[in-house]
Amino acid sequence: MSKQTLIVIGNGMVGHHFLEQFSQSPAADAYNIVVFGEEKQLAYDRVHLSEYFSGSSHADLAMGTADWYADQGIDLHLNEPVTGIYRDARMITTPKGEYPYDQLVLATGSYPFVPPIDGNDQEGCFVYRTLDDLDAIQASAQKAKTGVVVGGGLLGLEAANALKSLGLQAHVVEFAPRLMPVQLDDQGGALLRQKIEDLGVQVHTEKATTAIVPGSAARLRMNFSDESHLETDLIVFSAGIRPQDTLARACGLELGERGGIVINNQCTTSDPHIHAIGECALWNNFVFGLVAPGYTMARTLSAALNNDASAAFTGADMSTKLKLLGVDVGSIGDAHAKTPGARNIRFHDEQAGHYRRMVVSQDGKTLLGAILVGDNGPYDTLLQYALNGIELPANPEALILPESEGGAPALGADALPDTASICSCHNVTKGDICCAIDAGCTDLGGVKAETKASSGCGGCAALLKKVVDSELEKRGVEVCTDLCEHFPYTRQELFHLVKVNGIRTFRGLLKQYGKGQGCDICKPTVGSILATCWNEHILATDHVPLQDTNDTFMANMQKNGTYSIVPRIPGGEITPDKLIVLGEVAKQYNLYTKITGGQRVDLFGATLSELPEIWEKLIAAGFETGHAYGKSLRTVKSCVGSTWCRYGVQDSVGMAITLENRYKGLRAPHKVKMAVSGCTRECAEAQSKDFGVIATEKGWNLYVCGNGGMRPRHADLFATDLSDEELIRTIDRVVMFYVRTADRLQRTSVWMENLEGGLEYLKQVVLEDSLGIGEELEQHMADLVDTYQCEWKTAVEDPEKRKRFREFVNAPAQKDPVQRWTSERGQRRPVLEVASS
Repeated sequence: MSKQTLIVIGNGMVGHHFLEQFSQSPAADAYNIVVFGEEKQLAYDRVHLSEYFSGSSHADLAMGTADWYADQGIDLHLNEPVTGIYRDARMITTPKGEYPYDQLVLATGSYPFVPPIDGNDQEGCFVYRTLDDLDAIQASAQKAKTGVVVGGGLLGLEAANALKSLGLQAHVVEFAPRLMPVQLDDQGGALLRQKIEDLGVQVHTEKATTAIVPGSAARLRMNFSDESHLETDLIVFSAGIRPQDTLARACGLELGERGGIVINNQCTTSDPHIHAIGECALWNNFVFGLVAPGYTMARTLSAALNNDASAAFTGADMSTKLKLLGVDVGSIGDAHAKTPGARNIRFHDEQAGHYRRMVVSQDGKTLLGAILVGDNGPYDTLLQYALNGIELPANPEALILPESEGGAPALGADALPDTASICSCHNVTKGDICCAIDAGCTDLGGVKAETKASSGCGGCAALLKKVVDSELEKRGVEVCTDLCEHFPYTRQELFHLVKVNGIRTFRGLLKQYGKGQGCDICKPTVGSILATCWNEHILATDHVPLQDTNDTFMANMQKNGTYSIVPRIPGGEITPDKLIVLGEVAKQYNLYTKITGGQRVDLFGATLSELPEIWEKLIAAGFETGHAYGKSLRTVKSCVGSTWCRYGVQDSVGMAITLENRYKGLRAPHKVKMAVSGCTRECAEAQSKDFGVIATEKGWNLYVCGNGGMRPRHADLFATDLSDEELIRTIDRVVMFYVRTADRLQRTSVWMENLEGGLEYLKQVVLEDSLGIGEELEQHMADLVDTYQCEWKTAVEDPEKRKRFREFVNAPAQKDPVQRWTSERGQRRPVLEVASS
């Protein structure tokens, strides 16, 4: 029996999710599956599109690989747009040919709405939808100072954040009287505006653009209907989306009055052989602009094509929890109290910058909706009350009050029914999680792998962990927080034991509080704790066995067995004489040289025996170890600030040097990066660092717990207009609180997300000294500063430590015993060869 053909038009998130579902279903064996994508890239995650400007590549955002499509037997056509659908012949056309189908799935998504403004198509005007759009914006931003986003909704604020990350002075122009008019009310919109303007983004509401013309002081000028204007070098339209229904319209499928392909509960169109899912589809006269409903449609259609009579799409929850420009925003259900008889309960703390609104039924027993701005802490609890119809407590206002003012604790996992939706992106319920645990999953990672929960937008991560921990405990499975089998303590508890009891060796700690011989988990963890507490040299006799290879040799081992050397260059400032020394050393030892992203020079290709010789030459020239090998402070990046830049308002270089010299050598649970920008143009990219400092006219703004690595996260604004002394004191406290309380290998971003109370709790501890440990934290940092030593210098001056760098005891001068080298771009490159026997 010959196979039928199923064609999918559209290779976006929803189309890809449908392929994931259908390719694993029984019906897939009966079809040849063909997919057409208009873009040249594989399906990628548009929810995290703005991370592309933070260094993420298409590969980081990609939802699959070409090999995956091949393994599923899917015929993939990228960069091949479909030009027509011929329903009578059941055939589609593209510029490359004709393709017959038996079943056709339209997953064409949406297109950005560009208001009909005179001049909206000239150079400097863009939309914010695809990677190609972002590439064009990025290229244009290199020649721009100012950027404007037209549209103050979800995507508009994401786009504004992107422009700000590119170093532009960002503006948002919104036609409505407030930001995010669909999700927020007047008070919430006003607070969001205040917070965003505090971050340096100018907001213009109730502005209707009538024309875009050439500017006088900038590339473009936006003329508004109130006769005011705004000049800018770049404009991004993000004023909403429209269903991409062009193909459906041309072939005569039923459409909605305002567009959108009409579908039934099985996601089938007016033609029984054609189906539609995602943002191009119109269900019950409604287009869903979020990915979670699109995923639900994809699963529904897959089930329907497998003849599942119960498969039906019956709508979706449109609640959203976001962090826009670092500001928490949440919207749940009937946020605008449109339900007859609905009543409102509001909490507004202007000092803390928190706004919370609950919409409850007339009898006060049912939560209908909610709005949160400034703190999404109550979001998960409120969402579960709303989605599952859980009866509200007698004093429902307690759900949005701070605990210090009589607020109720978060809704426990046990209170949720099995039908409670935990992950809306992948439609994972509490019951699904219970089934995964009953089937053998014994930890959070296993549940995630089995159910895909928290692998979409990630907004359910905290709630998922609560449910998993609760269910494991109910089944008698201990939720273990021990560091490893040798220590029945967390890292935080071990730190406390070491510090309070004055324990200075691993053997002493193991004898008193552990068992066995130790392992690859506890040894480096304890080594880091000892270094933080007592600042002794890592190659001291008692500490050497605790170090990994990089720490043992104070250099990063490369894949060919050689090492890289990274001297510290505080703040990125370096003299010509020091540059000459680096060049001379690299030339003498034939090292490959590379400028790092942290404004340092990396020297690659040194053999083990060469390390002390190279260090001696660098130390003689005034260099120190850059600790690139350790879980410690790496760099403090800076722009040139007020020293040279005409926009700089403070000496960012001087402050970066001060901070780097203060925190150099500090051992931490994970690497730490900092940056200082001399103005809000943010050329040092401070908001992508663990600690970011941005100059203001009155001092410094401090941002904390950002991360530009594998899990990008913008830092949160922690304190504003700090003096030099206040800035250093505040960083001292945050750094030391992190070092004392974080888990092993935990970046500052994850640490803060896991702190009960999050950012607000951290502010209480550091700024208000709620635990009474502020002076203790400062003194601990002062002790570390006073006992700093350059680890390279200590090693080369100690004959016993230096012996560790001999490759052969009887041949200390031998170089390059096994490496072979080739040349590329004027520098040597390693060639790994397998020796013949």
